[in-house]
Formats: sequence, C-alpha cells, structure tokens
Amino acid sequence: MIRMDRTTQLIQVIERNPGIQFSEIMRETGMKNGVLSHYTRKLEEGGTVQVERTPRVTRFYPLGINKEEFVLIKNLRQETPKNILVVLLEQGSLTFNEIAEKVKRSPATVSINLTQLIQDEITESKFVNTKRTFQIKNKDLVQSTINKYHPDVMDRSADRVADIFSSF
Repeated sequence: MIRMDRTTQLIQVIERNPGIQFSEIMRETGMKNGVLSHYTRKLEEGGTVQVERTPRVTRFYPLGINKEEFVLIKNLRQETPKNILVVLLEQGSLTFNEIAEKVKRSPATVSINLTQLIQDEITESKFVNTKRTFQIKNKDLVQSTINKYHPDVMDRSADRVADIFSSF
C-alpha cells in the first residue's frame, strides 16, 4: 500500500474542505498538534494554501478563492448562518420571526448571526410595508459558492423539503 505524504494529504483535505479549521484537520488526518503546525506552516510559507487567522480560529483555504468567497465559505461552515442563508435562498425575503422559526434557533442566536451576515455584506434588510425583511444581497454569488464548495448544503435542504412533503 502506498502511503500518501503528509503535505499531499493536507492539501487534499484543505481542497475538499475550504475554510477548514486547524482542529478539524487534526481530527481528519490524525496528526498531532506539533506535526500539523509544522506542515501547515510549510504550506503557508510556500504559498500553497491561504490562511485566515482570527483571535480564536485559524482557517485554511486552497489557492484561488477570492475575498467574497472567503467570507461566504466561513459562514457556510457554521450551522446557523448556513441555515439562514439556505432559507433565504429558498424563500427570497423573510422577516426576522420567519427566519427564527424556519432555522429553529432562539431569537438571540438568529439576531447575532443575521447581524454578522449583514456586516459581512452577504445579507441586507429592507422595509416592506412597514415590516423589516431580510434577503441575500447577491444570490448568484451565494448559490455558485455553495455549488462549488459546499454542494451538500443544498442536498440536505432538498432532503428536508422532501421529508416535509412525505409527512403529509
């Protein structure tokens, strides 16, 4: 059996999972912290992967992802923002209460995540007949990013819709 070298293994994991966190790579590859740190540093210094560092999270991306996709991918890797984006893609425009009901999260959780999606310029709010509604700013970009990097997101959404119809 041919064993893949660690560098190739890491590149493949990152390409399959854009925006993957360091701890997720450790789980998927079985590499220990120090070993993984060494190899990810080599990949970053060699310009083989893109790395985004925030105070609590380091994410790894394959080359060729633009800034808009970076932000989208980061949100799609988190359950609540991903669910908000899916329902907005499916429904178009929803009120805050409709979003909270559809994603089955507390109003506080939805508020925090919607605020972040607005700050990231993925969603926007408008007033329609005195009601504040939320929608995706660039549906084509969101849909193409999902199709390219997270096609399973819409597959699960379609499964949920099928489950709803089959329950009648």
